[in-house]
Amino acid sequence: MRFEVLDVDRLPGDRGRCGLSRGEGNESEESGGRGSENTAGECHGSTSSGYPKLPRESDHTPAVAEARATRVRYSLCAALRPSERRTDSSEIPAPAGARGHGLVRLAPLVLLAATACLVGPNYSTPRSDVAPSYLPSPGVEETPLNAADAYWWKIFQDPVLDRLVDAAYRNNLTLQIAGARVLQARAQLNQSIGNLFPQQQGASGAIAYDRTGTPITINRWDDNLLFSATWEIDVWGKIRRGIEADRAAYLSSVATYDDALVTVIADVASSYVNVRTAEERLRVAARNVETQKESLRIASVQFKYGETSELDVRQAATLLGQTSAQIPNLENTERQAKNALAVLLGITPYAVDAVLGGEGAIPSAPGDVAIGIPRDLLRRRPDVRAAGLTAASQSELIGVAVAQMYPSFSLAGAFGVSSTTLGASSLADMFTWQRRVAQAGASFFFPIFNYGRLVNQVRVQDAVFEQAVLNYQNTVLTAQQEVEDGLSAFGTSRAALAELETAAEAAARSTKLSILQYKAGEVDYTTVVTSEQSQLSIEDSVASTRGNVALGLIAIYRALGGGWEIREGGDVISDEVKAEMARRTNWGKLLETARHIPKNSPEEEP
Repeated sequence: MRFEVLDVDRLPGDRGRCGLSRGEGNESEESGGRGSENTAGECHGSTSSGYPKLPRESDHTPAVAEARATRVRYSLCAALRPSERRTDSSEIPAPAGARGHGLVRLAPLVLLAATACLVGPNYSTPRSDVAPSYLPSPGVEETPLNAADAYWWKIFQDPVLDRLVDAAYRNNLTLQIAGARVLQARAQLNQSIGNLFPQQQGASGAIAYDRTGTPITINRWDDNLLFSATWEIDVWGKIRRGIEADRAAYLSSVATYDDALVTVIADVASSYVNVRTAEERLRVAARNVETQKESLRIASVQFKYGETSELDVRQAATLLGQTSAQIPNLENTERQAKNALAVLLGITPYAVDAVLGGEGAIPSAPGDVAIGIPRDLLRRRPDVRAAGLTAASQSELIGVAVAQMYPSFSLAGAFGVSSTTLGASSLADMFTWQRRVAQAGASFFFPIFNYGRLVNQVRVQDAVFEQAVLNYQNTVLTAQQEVEDGLSAFGTSRAALAELETAAEAAARSTKLSILQYKAGEVDYTTVVTSEQSQLSIEDSVASTRGNVALGLIAIYRALGGGWEIREGGDVISDEVKAEMARRTNWGKLLETARHIPKNSPEEEP
């Protein structure tokens, strides 16, 4: 006999096991590389923390992939197969009385066997293509990431950036929205768990008056007070599959919050770098304006004393006007970067200047960067975890749809008291033991003649599951692309910066020499104009490229999924939001951090 034991005590908790201890109830089948049946004694491909298991090397072999060709198989659980019955001729029949007591003792086992079946596919982590290593990039090492790398923004050693990240974590409204969705998903999971128990329970009462006049007049009062309950037995696993779907959806909401946190931290760092880059470009433009003003003064003096033509003065004025015209555009770029930063911090643009505390330098990137290996992405990136959990949730919904095709069995009962005024009775007798009433019954419902509605609902859920599997695989590929893009941007920008810094020194020296030679009459003013234009262009490129180096490093850590660890030990919503929700609605203890945040880290291995 094959059972699936339901551990009710573990269902409401945050432990990784879903509370469903799977035995050998389903026949052993090939583990599907597309998220198919998995008969392991775990929660549909979950780790001990409730997150999808990481793909193993063996998951990617051709043999396993071929064995996973058939993904969805539906099977009914046989509580007791004929072949498993005892046929030993030496079996001695028990006395009739003993058999009766045996049936009573067997009743709980029969009920347990009736709820031991799970129809529909079991989930396993879909196969995904993961490169063995990243493409080579100078200054980048595939060394394992450590805990310090989770707080990657601290490598810039910029206290202002550290304060901004902390403020965004506490005040960003996008994060608060994602945190509220975690509470929503947790409440939905608790609601689904409640379906394991009698689905309808309630007290009802009624009082009625009846008067009849033929052939004699009778005045009659009747009243009753009843407690009734109805319980649909989860024979085919419809309720348990629904719980597992909501559990995966809940864990997915936590991973989605982590993904939003990664994005917010990276956006704060990027906006901060953009602000500092715009400030540096403004300083470069201002310095060049001063240099060109001096050149215009020299050309004007030379023209005044007849040593040059008016053309030199006009050229100097034109160049000065062009450079000065860049300043308003750069100021607009700076302002927009500050406005974007204000939204990320959850404050108004008016207050962002005070938070920044004046101008500053562009954050400097370190010489070497540790990035780990591509397989780390499956463990670190929250969006990959969220995509896998979404597929797991949808896989369970296939089972829910399949269970709708089979008969449902329900138990119903009621107990209470009733009284009437007929005869010697009175309404006051209602609460006496002699007036008790009890009802009990069982029923089943088998959907027939549904004209393909139920079958097509299974197909709908399977198609949605296929989309989730493909989205997971695409998310894994996109994650690797984003890391490679970040590595390329970081490496090429750093190489370009080294060349530009050398060119900037030469351009500044060239401008000084051209002005000296112009004063001496050795060159015309065109040489000065060319030198000053080159100096402005190169120095502006140095500032932009220095910012691009920092942005490239930020893109790397964004792609690696770093930063969500900042929430460990904290909550996903602020105390102010929780206070407002508690004032508006009775949340009980669910607003406590331990009640809606998984106890284990998503990165923990089983």
